[in-house]
Amino acid sequence: MRKLLPMIGSHPGGRSALTCRFRCGDACFHEVPNTSTNPYVGDVIASALSRRSVMRAAAVVSVATAAGTAATLGTAPPAAAATAEAATGTGTGKGKGKGKGRAARGLRFTAVEPNTADTVTVPDGYKQNVVIRWGEPILRGAPAFDPENQTAKAQAGQFGYNNDFLALLPLPGERGRRLLVANHEYTDEVLMFRGYDAANPTRDQVEVAWAAHGLSAVVVEEDRRTGRLTAVTRHQLNRRVTATTEFRLTGPAAGSDLLKTSVDPTGTKVLGTLNNCSGGTTPWGTTLHGEENFNQYFANSSRTTDKRYGIGTGASERKWERFDKRFDVAQEPNEVHRFGYVVEFDPYDPSSTPRKHTALGRFKHEAATIRLTSDGRPVVYSGDDERFDYFYKFVSAKRMRKGSGRAVREHNLSLLDEGTLYVARLTGDSPAIEIDGTGKLPADGEFDGGGEWIPLATATAEGAVSHVDGMTADEVFVFTRLAGDKVGATKMDRPEDIEPNPVTGKVYVALTNNSNRGKTGFPAADEANPRNANKHGQVLELTEHRNRPESTRFGWLLFLVAGDPEDPATYFAGFPKDHVSPISCPDNVAFDPHGNLWISTDGAQLGSHDGLFGVATRGERRGELKQFLTVPSGAETCGPIIQERRVLVAVQHPGELDGATVENPKSAWPDGAGTYVRPAVVAVWRADGCDIGV
Repeated sequence: MRKLLPMIGSHPGGRSALTCRFRCGDACFHEVPNTSTNPYVGDVIASALSRRSVMRAAAVVSVATAAGTAATLGTAPPAAAATAEAATGTGTGKGKGKGKGRAARGLRFTAVEPNTADTVTVPDGYKQNVVIRWGEPILRGAPAFDPENQTAKAQAGQFGYNNDFLALLPLPGERGRRLLVANHEYTDEVLMFRGYDAANPTRDQVEVAWAAHGLSAVVVEEDRRTGRLTAVTRHQLNRRVTATTEFRLTGPAAGSDLLKTSVDPTGTKVLGTLNNCSGGTTPWGTTLHGEENFNQYFANSSRTTDKRYGIGTGASERKWERFDKRFDVAQEPNEVHRFGYVVEFDPYDPSSTPRKHTALGRFKHEAATIRLTSDGRPVVYSGDDERFDYFYKFVSAKRMRKGSGRAVREHNLSLLDEGTLYVARLTGDSPAIEIDGTGKLPADGEFDGGGEWIPLATATAEGAVSHVDGMTADEVFVFTRLAGDKVGATKMDRPEDIEPNPVTGKVYVALTNNSNRGKTGFPAADEANPRNANKHGQVLELTEHRNRPESTRFGWLLFLVAGDPEDPATYFAGFPKDHVSPISCPDNVAFDPHGNLWISTDGAQLGSHDGLFGVATRGERRGELKQFLTVPSGAETCGPIIQERRVLVAVQHPGELDGATVENPKSAWPDGAGTYVRPAVVAVWRADGCDIGV
């Protein structure tokens, strides 16, 4: 499992220059937005070693017994889902005998070797199909895909570009069908338009790009003999949401002077959603979508608050400000305040207006995932994908109601508007001398510690209260990063997807990498990031106090320290490293029905293409990590869904390599040479029709 390939040149963070340019606005090259003096995660983590034994003992005493099952629609993991297993199998780093015997249930497949094939590579005995591609018509009246003559009207009725987060929902009353929801994060204009001139885009090209952003909902047909899915075009539930669709701003900041514009003096309506990265599903049947690198679409800022969000002082990459003044901060200063939220979308009601929830704060949301408290209140976890930024949670004040009536549904759609927003602070008390920069484990055999959730603001039906000195509640919800700075939140290495395990209740945080580690003026190696020049990232495992998601204290440990298993700077929860696959740059995470964690990567720095990996989180095989698939040249693995008999992935930005254009493609996926490279959704299943990995 340890085969590696020669390194492929890339920008910091493992991405190509083209990815940096179009996806995140060259985030690795602009000044780090967080210039606060808050403790860096490694600085506080290095003092955590002696707390491990105490915290683990406390967890064993407090964790509830008997178990939950994997989350499905309507069963987001409640606090009661925790089991005694949540506190066991944490390993000691010794791994004696662990590499022998059968893999964990759900991971019994032949691991895919690292490779650079321009295709989706799956294990022996598995098959795949492309479910839907960019440009395929999904609405009535939408034409067939014609990239040489694309229009905004056509694109608005077709599947959008650069699919990311995926949700596959039940469709009551339609046997053998499901409802697929997908994010469309951003556009690669140089791969969409022949002869594209980045300095002088046309209005037609800009309007097509607006229509290619947003969300798609499309019904899919299941082949019950296999895992194949086929899109059902022109179904009544099929829907497109774009950069010009009307949204409602809800929650405590809705109507604030900070959100009012010349077009919307009420501060409650906004056109479009941008840069939707990962997301989540709710127990009441909606989907959540995180607006991430929204900063790159806005131009001509001069404010300190905008600088904290990475918004530039000059022209934007796509030059949208030339065609709509709302993207010009100098002309419409509050429009940018209306992006950077969690979007809630009701895929079962094509007439519904999507919502942006201000109570969950404004930052670069990578995702939004839910766990229910024992009394039915949703707790939402979200990471802020930036070097040295924070991760957050929101605890609702209202309980979810069961049922499908209109009043029940309207109540549940308001659950994310009242409650308390928190940011994480990690603490520790052990000597930093045990972290020597080589990745060597400390004396206790794990990287771990404790922490607390710091309240930022509380929203109620009567109003909102700030818990941050010197900031109003509106300011906290709109300038959430600054609130985190003020309360001393812990700087993290690009916290991306955060997911609670539906079986154990533990929460997993993907920390992708940090290109500035060890540079002059920045922290060097520490316990959470035990090597200089953190190219490969890590996964943090968080256990809420008493395994209650509403708790204000937690314990944490590094579950994985990614990279080449032969590198002593890596760690796989104590599992023998000669029995795991190499992994680099964890991004999106998901769980299978057995409680195994599945990790998709973005910008892998080991010479192989990005991929999808499964890893056991408990028992004797804890830490056993196996690669399930790789994606084509230039692509990123997104949106994983792991079902009993099917795996879905969103293959995002295939062919996104330096120098690539329509005329000079760097990938021929998915349709072969002579065709446009197209982001797409792929389904994978076992050829014999049996369950995945058993």
